[in-house]
Amino acid sequence: MVALSNEIKEIFTRTKVMPMATASKSGIPNVAPMASILLVGDDTVWIMDNYMKKTLENLKENPVVALYFYDAESKRCFQLKGSTEIRTSGPEYEQFRDRVKTKSDKYPAKSLIIVKITDVFECTPGKEAGKKVL
Repeated sequence: MVALSNEIKEIFTRTKVMPMATASKSGIPNVAPMASILLVGDDTVWIMDNYMKKTLENLKENPVVALYFYDAESKRCFQLKGSTEIRTSGPEYEQFRDRVKTKSDKYPAKSLIIVKITDVFECTPGKEAGKKVL
């Protein structure tokens, strides 16, 4: 099991929008910005599907994602990789849907993407760039 360090969790939490990469079953890539995102544990991220089209199609075919986050203050960045599950009902979906809806009713909150983190890589430029840290 991957357990994020406090430093990685702090940088993740400070990041407001994260690019998320997916790929279709045939390998066609897609990158989209994720803003309705929440770290819910040492190894789990929730992402609300508000406007996903290609991303959701890719996740149904290939449930693997990569998330990139950067902190301008510390100049640190990391990449998380993980496997996903899509939920359109249940207590976790309802909890996050309600949280997203309190920000604005304009968000459709169609489904919850649960990411189980499998790997973490250093992205900060330098000799450690690309190194697997978890």
